Amino acid sequence: MAKGLLVVYTGASGVGKGTIMEKLLADNKNLKLSVSATTRAPRPGEVDGVNYHYITKDEFNNMIDNDLLLEHATYCGNMYGTPKAAVLELLEKGFDVMLEIEVKGYEQVKRLYPECVTIFVLPPDVKELERRLRKRGTETDDVIKERLARAVEEMEYAPKFDYQVINDDVDRAEKEILDIISNIKNDRNKEN
Repeated sequence: MAKGLLVVYTGASGVGKGTIMEKLLADNKNLKLSVSATTRAPRPGEVDGVNYHYITKDEFNNMIDNDLLLEHATYCGNMYGTPKAAVLELLEKGFDVMLEIEVKGYEQVKRLYPECVTIFVLPPDVKELERRLRKRGTETDDVIKERLARAVEEMEYAPKFDYQVINDDVDRAEKEILDIISNIKNDRNKEN
């Protein structure tokens, strides 16, 4: 059985990564999303082991000390990371694994697994990103401005990624990502 493909998937804040990911997982049964660990408390409706593995700071630090994470970062006072064992097990079983992580985590994974594929999702432009954030109606003006500023900073990382996908249409963006994965797997199978 061929080993699965490790895909680092990230993008600008508010670009629609989650919406694309839902479609990817629904349309490709060989694709699995890695479940991250976090020290933050679950939000209403979130389920341990599905949305995140909710652990204490001591447990998280123990995972760092024992090299049990592919990547980790602290964001807004909470720790987030990708447990290594579950990802490696899925890859060995032939599943393609998506790591939906922050830009800083990408650098850690790329260092450990240079053969991983990296995909950065971009908005068509910043005005469209702002329109989408305002359309949600869930955030204040100040929060929207903060998210836009963060998105602009994050987009500076896009050229470092193997692929950049513009989310101007969810179905088109999903198809482009599936094509990327399929083409890379075909190329690697020809090499072996």
